[in-house]
Amino acid sequence: MDKSAAPLDDIRVLDIATFVAAPFAGACLAEFGADVMKIEKPGVGDSLRQLGTESDTGDSYWWLNDARNKRCITLDLKHPRGAEMFKRLVADSDVVLENFRPGTLERWGLGFETLRGINPGLVMLRVSAYGQQGPKSHLPGFARIAQAYAGLSYLTGQPDTPPLIAGSTTLADYLSGLYGAYGVLLALRARDKSGRGQYIDIALHDGIFRFLDEFAAVYSKTGYVRERNGTETDSSVPHSHYATGDGKWVAIACTNDKMFQRFVQVIANPELADEERFGTRKKRVVEREAINRLVTEWTMSLPRDEVIKRCCDGDVPCGPINSIADIFEDEQFTLRDTLVRVKDDRVGELAVQGVVPKLSETPGKIKHLGADLGANNREVYMDRLGLSEKEFAALREAGVI
Repeated sequence: MDKSAAPLDDIRVLDIATFVAAPFAGACLAEFGADVMKIEKPGVGDSLRQLGTESDTGDSYWWLNDARNKRCITLDLKHPRGAEMFKRLVADSDVVLENFRPGTLERWGLGFETLRGINPGLVMLRVSAYGQQGPKSHLPGFARIAQAYAGLSYLTGQPDTPPLIAGSTTLADYLSGLYGAYGVLLALRARDKSGRGQYIDIALHDGIFRFLDEFAAVYSKTGYVRERNGTETDSSVPHSHYATGDGKWVAIACTNDKMFQRFVQVIANPELADEERFGTRKKRVVEREAINRLVTEWTMSLPRDEVIKRCCDGDVPCGPINSIADIFEDEQFTLRDTLVRVKDDRVGELAVQGVVPKLSETPGKIKHLGADLGANNREVYMDRLGLSEKEFAALREAGVI
């Protein structure tokens, strides 16, 4: 198979979304060859350009990372001539990505039914705070709100602390974008069979809620409301974070009885081998405090790397709790291209997260980082749409592009 032929190199995508969620779907598609055209408001651009830490380019590092591989043009969709230009682009595109509040594009005359009238095979990804239907569909929202609404924030923190953020306020955004890219691929596959396009409706809380294991099923049958439990796992012990003797931390996860028996051998602690108290997973859950105390005594007697070595030698799942500095020193990240260094015309060399997933025959690529505002205006409007120099200048003068 020709590895130079990307899986999506015949797919054209128009990304009119902002910030993170739907645009991340575009980045995922672009990594595997889709021609993703980022459409931004003239003179202003996507708000993501200003969110986070500013780079020497004037755009944020967040933008440089997340807008990878996209061509960038400017277009005022609310201007009648801008809407006309957009419809011309839609005519020979495959996908539109948007994350406006439901009804916004319809008010601009650019709703799905209108665009499907131009291009019956069009696939549209629609990401919003609460989805396209329902009593809350008109409300605004960001990922922080979605993570709270879906139940994740309620579960995050110690039993005696307020609900916390689970690592990042953008988990719901990225998960929505990932599901969005998945939905686009499913819709394109369906189009291969039927010839018809469709829209994909994703609420920001959908993905988070779907990822919460048996959370809903248990409540539906038992009424059990899971509460905050710190670093613990409700169903298994030891399955937590443990301090080590050199002031660092490790994660240890013994999910079943077999793993626990291996762990007992690793730490050579006869108390933990007590079949009567700790012999089954259910018994260990009851004896959580006693087990964690004994595990902590062992981890605190050794430096972090020795704890990890002994556990791994004994086939017990254990790993470091890494900072970003730790990650940059770990060759596992670089050898697998999980962390890659990209040379870019605008910013020079920059280390960023690599492409996921890693395909053996047609791997994804990072061709360039986020481009300048309107960087591809001329080639798109003049080469793709066939505007003359005079027409191009007139649109620019009128603030349409």
